[in-house]
This record gives sequence, structure tokens and C-alpha cells, in this order.
Amino acid sequence: MHFELAPPTGIGPLKIGMSRQAANQALESLREPTVISTSDRAGQHIFRPSGLMISIGCARDLLESVELGRPSEPSDVVLFRGIDVFGLPARQVVTRMSEVTTIVADDDDPASFVAPDLLLSFWRPFEGDDEPEDEQGYYFNSVLLARPGYYDGPGQP
Repeated sequence: MHFELAPPTGIGPLKIGMSRQAANQALESLREPTVISTSDRAGQHIFRPSGLMISIGCARDLLESVELGRPSEPSDVVLFRGIDVFGLPARQVVTRMSEVTTIVADDDDPASFVAPDLLLSFWRPFEGDDEPEDEQGYYFNSVLLARPGYYDGPGQP
């Protein structure tokens, strides 16, 4: 299955700003009913058979973020404007993203990157651009799509 990141709208049936109840139903719709993971947590996250993790974050009963974790199998692909965010090396993702929008190293974690205009953040545990066998640093491990104002802190709308 292909998942298209569509900031600031959402990902597939998960639409930023939808009610918690609707987000829970949308998350449930992304499960593979014949292969349910024992790690799934209703209203929090699911794992698809590919290993793709889909996690939702709600506040004030509204969906404010969706995080996707890198699958271990290629049957699920996460794209942003044709860029395979988990299938390409992190360095290539950043280069291709920079052709579309501003993307910068995270101030707190230079191995990770933020596209502030899109409210997308890409995470990996450490920078490992030179070792393809070291998947944890060579590829991004997760991408987060958030609502406008998400990074402004508590008390912000």
C-alpha cells in the first residue's frame, strides 16, 4: 500500500483536526484484518504486516499528529511528492526535499531533519550516511506530520 504525506491535511484517511473518535476509526481502517499485530494499541498505534507503524497523537479530542515508522518489508511505501521517505537513503531524501521546500537539521538532533513550512519531521537515531548496511542511520526511521502550531508548545491553539 502507498501512503502519501499530504501536509497539512494528513495521511490517507487520517486528517489533521478530525475528532479523536474519527481518528481512531481511520486508524483502525488501516489495519490488515487478517494479520493483526499483538503490539497494536487501539487509539494509539497499529503495525501493518510490513512492519510499518502508524501512530496518532490527539489533544483536546482532535488529531494533531500522525507518525509513521519505517517498515521492514517493501509492501508499504511512504511518499511525499514522489519521494520514498523510507526507501531512499536519508541524505537523498533531504536533497530531494530541499528542491521542494526548506529542510534543515534539527537543532537538538543533527541526524534528524525538519521541514518547518510543511510541519514534517524526519528522525533517525544517528547520522550514518556512509554505511548502507547500517540501516538505523542510513535511512530515516520515522516521519511525523503535525498540525499548524504543533511545535509552539502548550497553551497555543
